[in-house]
This record gives sequence, C-alpha cells and structure tokens, in this order.
Amino acid sequence: MMITHVDKPQRKLQEIVAQRFDKSVSVPEIFFVSEAAKISQVCWAMAKRFHQGGRILAFGNGACATDAHHVAVEFVHPVIVGKRALPALALTNDSATLTAYRVHGKNAESEFREQLKILARPVDMALGFSPDGKCENVLEAMKEARGRGLLTLGFAGKGGGVLANAGLDFCFTVPDDDPFVIQETHETLYHVLWELVHVFFEHEGLLE
Repeated sequence: MMITHVDKPQRKLQEIVAQRFDKSVSVPEIFFVSEAAKISQVCWAMAKRFHQGGRILAFGNGACATDAHHVAVEFVHPVIVGKRALPALALTNDSATLTAYRVHGKNAESEFREQLKILARPVDMALGFSPDGKCENVLEAMKEARGRGLLTLGFAGKGGGVLANAGLDFCFTVPDDDPFVIQETHETLYHVLWELVHVFFEHEGLLE
C-alpha cells in the first residue's frame, strides 16, 4: 500500500515534468518556424543600424527588465571570442532615474519614454518586452521611438495585445499564455538575433 501511495505522486510529477519539457520544445519550434523570414529581416535591419553607429535601447517591466539587461550584456560583452562588441543599453539599469519619476509625481507610464527623449537618436533601435503586449510604459516608449525614427522591435506573448498592432517595424509574439515559455522563447530569440547580426557583420560590404 505504501509503495503504491508513493508511486502515484512520482508518476504525477513525471507527467508534469514531461509536459513542461514538451511545451518548452514545441512552442519555440512553432514560433521559430513561422517567424524565420521575419527574423532574417530584422537581423539585416539591426546590422545596418549598428553599422551606421546605432545602439539598442532595451526595456521591460519586472522579470522582463532582466531580459533587457541580458540583451545589453549579450551585445556589449560578446561571449564568443573574436566577435565585436556592439553598443546596447538597458533603460532599466538606472533605478534612481526610474524611481525619480514616481517621487516627483510624474506618470510612471512615461519612465521609458522620457529616457528615450534624452538618449535616443534616429539611428538607434528600441527593443521593448511586454509578455501580454499591454504594458503601458512600453507602449508609450514605442510610440516615442517610432516618432523619432528608431527601429522598433517588440517582444510579446499571448495574442500580442496592443503592442502587436502598434505599427512597430517588427513585433514577435510567442503563441502561448505560459509566462515561462514566453520568456524562454524570447531569450532564445535575442540570442539568435545576436548571432545573426554578427553573421551580417562578417559580410560588411552588404551593409553599405
């Protein structure tokens, strides 16, 4: 009886783990197959911006703030020897600036937008994370970026929300509601972007 009682939870745990692994494989596979052409296009566009002296300005909320940090580190400190460092900045790095908007009674939805007003140049790239596509401060920042001529890149999940219909140059929506799967797919995506941007840089004549 005791062995049977132990076996059932173990089988249930194995089922949960198997389902998690299956989803972590199947959702990204579907995503990358469907988005392959657009990924190639965005890497070409990014490489041209970098070639012209542009920078990535990345931002997001909560756990997505760490993705913004990760993007900046990937490009500024290449993990592969021989790959060039490319300029990138996470707007979530400066907690003093971010919290100052709240202390001084400014609309918290404007925190990324206000930073873009100061830092962004037309040649730059704005990369915003919003798992449900509805983060107001990300949407406000993207609107500002579009108005300033930046290349605009959105990373969303679920149905893409407002972000998917915000007129961005490129918006990538992971077709799932699971926040962990969305984040995992986004992480793989910006690793792929990093790698393919460097492939274009190996043929710089194409970027003129």
